[in-house]
Amino acid sequence: MFEKEFDKYSWDEIAAEIYLKNQQDVSSALSASVPTLEDFKALISPAALPFLPQMVQKSHLLTKKRFGNTIQMYVPLYLSNECQNICTYCGFSFTNKIPRKTLTEDEIIAEAKVIKAMGFDHVLLVTGEANQTVGVDYLLNAIKILRPYFSNISIEVQPLETDEYILLKHVGVHSILVYQETYHEETYKTHHPKGKKSNFRYRLATPDRIGVADMHKIGLGVLIGLEDWRIDSFFTALHLSYLEKKYWKTKYAISFPRLRPFSGGELIKMEMSDKELIQLISAYRIFNQEVELSISTRETPTFRNHIIQCGITSMSAASKTSPGGYSDNGHLEQFEIDDDRSASEIASMLQKQGLEPVWKDWDRTFDKVFS
Repeated sequence: MFEKEFDKYSWDEIAAEIYLKNQQDVSSALSASVPTLEDFKALISPAALPFLPQMVQKSHLLTKKRFGNTIQMYVPLYLSNECQNICTYCGFSFTNKIPRKTLTEDEIIAEAKVIKAMGFDHVLLVTGEANQTVGVDYLLNAIKILRPYFSNISIEVQPLETDEYILLKHVGVHSILVYQETYHEETYKTHHPKGKKSNFRYRLATPDRIGVADMHKIGLGVLIGLEDWRIDSFFTALHLSYLEKKYWKTKYAISFPRLRPFSGGELIKMEMSDKELIQLISAYRIFNQEVELSISTRETPTFRNHIIQCGITSMSAASKTSPGGYSDNGHLEQFEIDDDRSASEIASMLQKQGLEPVWKDWDRTFDKVFS
């Protein structure tokens, strides 16, 4: 289990090591044929910022070599905003007095038809964490309903047990996304004071349970802004390295959600600049040429227009973060998006940059593109 590996490291010691990296360390990391976690520390350090043009260029070339000129397109489909957790940064938090909604079968179909009409064949199902309302039985039924509409279904829901992940895989789930939010255990407890999500160690072990279930792909990440992004990103890279070695048949993806304003308040704890996010994305690509890197509509249109050339391999478009948001005006959003362009507008932007938007299952399309 990753917990044993995690406990070998001290947050404060890793922080000190990252901030002590110098420009010689960065140069060595950029020239390394097989970059190590020590190199990754250098690439995410403040000392690496003067090397940003070189990092972006190398990241771009590595991404093009491995993934070609393709960008996978996906869209989130929010099934429910019901949640039993208290999370200080989320509009769905249990203490937030909002109208709660879980989609019925007919409403799920209505959402699917609108999303399909936009061109999407890859959908990410999202719920709050409410086991009694949107537990495994609800998810299994929702996936069976959606299978005729989409060839690629991913989910981002509450952590589950291995046998439950196996059931989801059997009905057609392709990928599971689970974000640790932050790897700083005390900060994690501060922002998750109540509910099942308050168990830091249980959440930390979730990717292991998914790996044992032999899921096709696991998505990792932290909520950027809860803690120092550099140290959190090191632990994400550590987690990724551990998982790749233990569950080597599984593919992996990293997402970069930055804190956004939400219903009930606005929490900005530790800001990350656009330049620093570009640095982080480039660092991940240089460190790991196989991992998929995803950017969401949390980011501005201008930023997303530029970041796709820096290592990104998948992106969402036309996102709604409320149940029923596509077929009607929906209910309260989990957070505000920043890029509200339509799917066709995003596709046009990509094509103008010489990139091909991929709407179907990446694996089957990828084989076709490079055959």
